[in-house]
Amino acid sequence: MSERIIFLGSSVTYGSASGGVSFADIICEKNGYEMIKEAVSGTTLVDEDDRSYVSRLRSIDTDRADLFICQLSTNDASYKNPLGSISESRDMDSFDVNTVAGAIEYILAYVTKKWGCPMAFYTGTRYNSRAYENMVALLKEIADKWDIRIIDLWNEPSFNTVSSKDYERFMADPIHPTLEGYKEWWAPFIEENIKSILDETKNP
Repeated sequence: MSERIIFLGSSVTYGSASGGVSFADIICEKNGYEMIKEAVSGTTLVDEDDRSYVSRLRSIDTDRADLFICQLSTNDASYKNPLGSISESRDMDSFDVNTVAGAIEYILAYVTKKWGCPMAFYTGTRYNSRAYENMVALLKEIADKWDIRIIDLWNEPSFNTVSSKDYERFMADPIHPTLEGYKEWWAPFIEENIKSILDETKNP
């Protein structure tokens, strides 16, 4: 039985600048993983409407997941959604999902309860946004609390030393990769992390 991976996110997880093909499709096709890609462009972690991460997470209809990967959405930074604060609780009903922190913690609590599988968040690559930088810092604190992996493209040295020529090939804009960018830049790094997490699950 192949590993089933759930990807939850917005335009970067969807592949909005690459014809709907993202790192998720590339990695799963290459490795024979079963993919559930719940990705809608323009959506937020903060639970603003029925398109939010929180609402769409509840609609994922599967009884098994071997890994859950969620995008730290740049839309929350663009829309200046409130960061909120980390709770002392792990109770799913106690989190303020109208904040970034509360939505992230709700997602982690929901996945823990429903699937009990390993979880990871991934960040975007670095661009000029203090708001998103603050979200990455917040995510690190939440990851420590919940003991989850961050696939941290924002702070990864190899991503921050890429040549300007390659950056122009790899990114359609400061947020969205091209198909070439997914294939040559994002997918290999994220794939390495996915394999590491799955290996740890098999060999704790």
